[in-house]
Amino acid sequence: MRDRRAFLVGAASLAAQACAPTGPGLTVFAAASLQEALTAAGGAWTADGRAPATLSFGASSAMARQIAEGAPADVFISADEDWMDWLAGRGRIVAASRRDLLSNQLVLIAPASASVALTIGPDMPLGQALGDGRLAMADPDAVPAGRYARAALTRLKVWPQVAGRLLPAENVRAALAYVARGEAPLGVVYATDALAEPAVRVVGRFPAWTHPPIVYPGAVVTGARDPAAGAFLNFLGGPRAMAVFRRYGFSAVAGG
Repeated sequence: MRDRRAFLVGAASLAAQACAPTGPGLTVFAAASLQEALTAAGGAWTADGRAPATLSFGASSAMARQIAEGAPADVFISADEDWMDWLAGRGRIVAASRRDLLSNQLVLIAPASASVALTIGPDMPLGQALGDGRLAMADPDAVPAGRYARAALTRLKVWPQVAGRLLPAENVRAALAYVARGEAPLGVVYATDALAEPAVRVVGRFPAWTHPPIVYPGAVVTGARDPAAGAFLNFLGGPRAMAVFRRYGFSAVAGG
């Protein structure tokens, strides 16, 4: 009787293993600003019968730190070069797979119902335009969107006006939400974020010369579990995915 019970338990175990997934699936860690665009590009990836990718979005800094700590990601897409370099320095990306995928623009936004008008330029009265409010932006000490924003405001000589009046956010989408909900009268986000949120409007665009080029590099993570990681990254750099990204306001990297 005992032998028969052991046989049945063993048979059930083998059956369960046969029905279980053969692999963990493709997992992508990406910058929060890519949420709608990358989700749509992921849909194009699966249109030909490929297995869908699991997409996880957040601040590039948070995503990079999680990968460095061993989070099971196969592909990483950052909103700047610095966090990709940081992972590369720790041996956590496959150097040969790295490629620059996309570019973006930086904009000043206000709630859609607000009447504020401001011309982006040196010494603009940004502090005055804030009134009693604060400027929403991603954390300038860690998050790419915040770093770009601080660089632009510094170059325009208006950073001293707002440095003590920030409403910092954990990522650019959180900064966008602050403005959309009316918790901040103005915010600095990517142009693609403003395009995705009807509750805000663009007050002005920051000239490209005011901040480092906004580049989204992608790479396969060292020890990627899914063999489709490289193919997925190549797909994102191809014409079908690029057409999707352009619909969401992104552009190809100049010279890329």
